[in-house]
Amino acid sequence: MEMAWESELAGFLTELLDVQEETLQVLTRKREALAAVDTARLAELAYDEDGVIARLERCLARREELLRQAAGEGLPSDSIHSLSSALPGPKRRNLAHQLNEATGRARLLRHHSLVNWVLAQRTLLHLSQLLEIIATGGRTRPTYCREDGARAGGGLVNQVA
Repeated sequence: MEMAWESELAGFLTELLDVQEETLQVLTRKREALAAVDTARLAELAYDEDGVIARLERCLARREELLRQAAGEGLPSDSIHSLSSALPGPKRRNLAHQLNEATGRARLLRHHSLVNWVLAQRTLLHLSQLLEIIATGGRTRPTYCREDGARAGGGLVNQVA
């Protein structure tokens, strides 16, 4: 029974690490496309992202199934880490490397996702500023001016009829 848990967890972690690696590759290509403003490449990456999402969903379903089976056998079922910690020493050590690697990659994935989000936000900000320049002809009205106090601010309160 214990050997089955070790092989089940090792198989799950191997699949998870593979999906994490593929996700890192997609995020890297997406960052490059965002930086190059390559909209055609971004559109192509949507298919790759869909594939990665499907694989991640399968990993999540497999994780839930493993934890459900562990609960049924009276083993820790709150996380894969706690489940692997319940295995005997040698078997636990065999999985420790994969668990540590998966945890590190998850952290790296969060970092890459944040970088892509910041890049996208900066691009949107830049584009909105360009649109504002185009719309106003490059001449913005000052927020505060001396010529017309009523239009400078507080017009509803300070307006004299």
